[in-house]
Amino acid sequence: MAIVEDEYGNQKEQPVERKIYANEYSVSSTEYYNAAVTGLRPEVAFEIYSFEYDGEKKFKYKGKEYNIIRTQGKGEKIIIIGEKVAANG
Repeated sequence: MAIVEDEYGNQKEQPVERKIYANEYSVSSTEYYNAAVTGLRPEVAFEIYSFEYDGEKKFKYKGKEYNIIRTQGKGEKIIIIGEKVAANG
């Protein structure tokens, strides 16, 4: 997050977008159904280097925004699982 000022001089946090490279994985049926029990809908999974993940809560992929609903550490790499953000209004 970056601190920016609005037109009134108030400071607020603004997300900083950056591009990283990832290996795409399919969400397993077990993962999907286990998450559905708790009301989550995992749609995409990616493996990235652990040093590139800084606790983000969201990411964009192909112009769509996803919430990170789970991460799985795996040594120098981590798998992030995302759920599409519902459209507002």
